[in-house]
Amino acid sequence: MSTAMNFGAKSFKPRPPDKGSFPLDHFGECTAFKEKFMKCLKENRFENALCRQESKEYLECRMERQLMSKEPLEKLGFKDLIEEKSETQPKTL
Repeated sequence: MSTAMNFGAKSFKPRPPDKGSFPLDHFGECTAFKEKFMKCLKENRFENALCRQESKEYLECRMERQLMSKEPLEKLGFKDLIEEKSETQPKTL
């Protein structure tokens, strides 16, 4: 007769992290971008709208180094910064 009792035994099912959570930058690959963004925030009384370019660069660094999943910048709210950049670049024929 078996004496093992499994009271509501549940099997563990791994799941991906929640949207918005991503690995820490253990090797400091994007530290310079983060510091630039934090400096901008401090200089502008933490008015993040004034530091959107720095924020965009920091997120691009994280995506390039696979510290977060790649997302289109438009989806992250930077569509206007992308359009400004393309308008200022000379067009080639």
